[in-house]
Amino acid sequence: MSSYSSQPQTHVVQTVSISYTQLKVSVFPSPIATNCSIYSYLVRIKVLICPQRLRKALGQMVPGYSSLRQSLLHLSPRLAGLSDDQKRELEDPDSRYNFGWSHGKEKLESGKPDTLKGSFYANPVLDKPTSDPALIQRYPSYCGANIWPRSALPDLEPAFKALGKLILEVGMLLAYHCDLYVNSIWISAAFQGMKMLEDEGLEQILRRSRCHKGRLLYYFPAKHSSCSQDGELMSSWCGWHTDHGSLTGLARAMFKKDAVEISCPDNAAGLYVKSRGGQLVKVVYGEDEIAYQIGETTEILSRGRLCATPHCVRAPLGEAAFGVDRSTFALFMQPDWTAFCGNSRQLRINGQLRPCTCIAIPFVGGIWDEKLKFPEVVHIHQELIPSRGSLTFGEYTEKLLDKYYHLKM
Repeated sequence: MSSYSSQPQTHVVQTVSISYTQLKVSVFPSPIATNCSIYSYLVRIKVLICPQRLRKALGQMVPGYSSLRQSLLHLSPRLAGLSDDQKRELEDPDSRYNFGWSHGKEKLESGKPDTLKGSFYANPVLDKPTSDPALIQRYPSYCGANIWPRSALPDLEPAFKALGKLILEVGMLLAYHCDLYVNSIWISAAFQGMKMLEDEGLEQILRRSRCHKGRLLYYFPAKHSSCSQDGELMSSWCGWHTDHGSLTGLARAMFKKDAVEISCPDNAAGLYVKSRGGQLVKVVYGEDEIAYQIGETTEILSRGRLCATPHCVRAPLGEAAFGVDRSTFALFMQPDWTAFCGNSRQLRINGQLRPCTCIAIPFVGGIWDEKLKFPEVVHIHQELIPSRGSLTFGEYTEKLLDKYYHLKM
């Protein structure tokens, strides 16, 4: 979760979209991959994720998505409206509020507690990823158990899980194409004849993971909206940062006033990202689309071929914004803290297996850690990197939480 503060001139763009049908295509010939015997929808994927362009991708018209989005986001105000005692029962301080309800526990860029929004975190796939007490103690933000308001709001659990699982599966399709894109660069550039094994890429790392985390967000209604429109307000609802996971799937936000769904009252409000060249861009996508942005872990493991997406959220301004709330959902697709593997981490070069030098994933007695080896060209959280230059994803997360929750490291 790197933070950013500069505010260059803004632009508004409709992000490049990939339909769900196109995303499922896996045997589409591409001139980029012709010499490598790799076939997929690489041409358009390259436009989306190459370093010179915006780091967003979209899945359009995913079957069942629109209704699942509506079902969950309509529950967000009801969750935030539970009594203080009911919400307190949903809190998990041991995980640093990374399971269940969280409000006012994080800090804004100004250093003040963030009371503008409340969050509900849960793993949409596994209610209890592990029962190992040592792992729960070491990685409490991932190894803990979900906390559901089964009495106070029983509809939340099935709605949360259904939307989270759908965004996860569509994200796996995107991860597959990301692998092909990165692999094509390695083959066409410095690694002639080199190809990753099938279980080496981002898609398989994510499929093995038990760490995926959903976050339902509720931005409380504005009590006043007469603030000046200076640059500091660009990140007024959510500060500039990059997600520390691999891919983040985003549902388009829902705005309400007096419990009635409305359009956003301020065209300048919403999600903003920064391009590789530093251009500040307002991202526009539809209610039936899922947006995906790249996280720090993908940038690290791809050696900078894919770049994490700096982003923030700007609150609506003006009299029309008074009393307007915002609900949205994010699915953080992340590597496991540990995972089982049947062979050593190698690449196939001209038909022979050789040690992998592109992704650092050491094999130790059948158990391997998703090691994040930081190359010099990727400047992410340099102050957290140990002298050996690598961390497991679990270690990386705990250090970041220490940093952002202002705990002793």
